[in-house]
Amino acid sequence: MLALDVKNLNKKYDHFQLKDVSFQLKKGYIMGFIGANGAGKTTTIKSILNMVHIDSGEISVFGKGFIENELELKQVIGYAFGGVDYYTRNKIKNVTNVVKTFYDHWEEETYHNYLNRFKLDENKKINELSAGMKVKYNLALALSHGSKLLLLDEPTSGLDPVARDNLLDLFQELVRDGEISILFSTHITSDLEKCADYITYINNGQMINSSEKDEFINSYRLLNGNDNQLEIVKEHLISYKTNSFGFTGLIHAEDFDSTTDIKSARPNLEEIMIYFSKREDMYV
Repeated sequence: MLALDVKNLNKKYDHFQLKDVSFQLKKGYIMGFIGANGAGKTTTIKSILNMVHIDSGEISVFGKGFIENELELKQVIGYAFGGVDYYTRNKIKNVTNVVKTFYDHWEEETYHNYLNRFKLDENKKINELSAGMKVKYNLALALSHGSKLLLLDEPTSGLDPVARDNLLDLFQELVRDGEISILFSTHITSDLEKCADYITYINNGQMINSSEKDEFINSYRLLNGNDNQLEIVKEHLISYKTNSFGFTGLIHAEDFDSTTDIKSARPNLEEIMIYFSKREDMYV
C-alpha cells in the first residue's frame, strides 16, 4: 500500500510555482525530500496537509483522498515544521495539554517516553528551549498520537551531530515493522545517505527525480577530464566547473560513454544538487 501518493500537484504564486509535482511513498519506508532553499519543499508539504490551497492535483494518504478525509487522516499524520514557535512564555506541559485535545488517540505514556529520550523537562518554558530542543519537542508531539505517516520539514535542523545521528536511528526504528512511513526534507544530505530508502528531488518547483536512493544516485556520474575532453561531452553535461586541470561535471549515466578515457565516479547527493543548481546559473 502507498502511504502517500502525490499526483500532478500545481500551486502558483506571483514569483514561484509548483509544476506537476508527483511522487509516491510506500508504506514502511523513509523518503528524503531534497532541494535548495526556495525550491518548493515546504510548499509541497503544506499542500499535502491542505495548509495552502492547491490549484490542481490529487493527494491520497493510505488510499484515501486527503481533502475529502482531512479530519480523519490528520489523526494518523504527525508533522513538524522548523521555525514554528508556540506561545513562548508557556511551559511545555501547558502547550501539550492544549495540543493533545486535538487527537482521539493521544498516547500519554509514549509522549513521556519521548520526553525522557530527548531529555526534555516539561516544566521548562518554550523560550528556554534551544533550537535543537524545540525540534525534539515538536517531534515528541508528532510521535505521540499513533501517527502512521510523519511529514517533517527540516527535522534535524539545529541538532548537533550526535543528536542528529540518534534521531536518524529513531527514524529507522520507527519504520522497522513496516507500519510507519516518513517523508522528511533536509539540507543535510549526508543524513539521507545514512537512513533514507527513497529520494525525491525538487528544483525551482519542478520534479527532477524520485526513486530508490541507490537508483537515484547511480543515475548520475561525476566526470573529471581535461579541456579537450570537455569539448567531447560538453553538450551532454547537466553542468560543469572548470579549473586549471580541466573540468568536473555531472552527467546522466545514460548519456555517458564509459568506453572513453574520461574519469568518472559515483556522485553523492550534495554533488548532484550543486550541479543542478549550477545549471541554472550557467543558463541565466
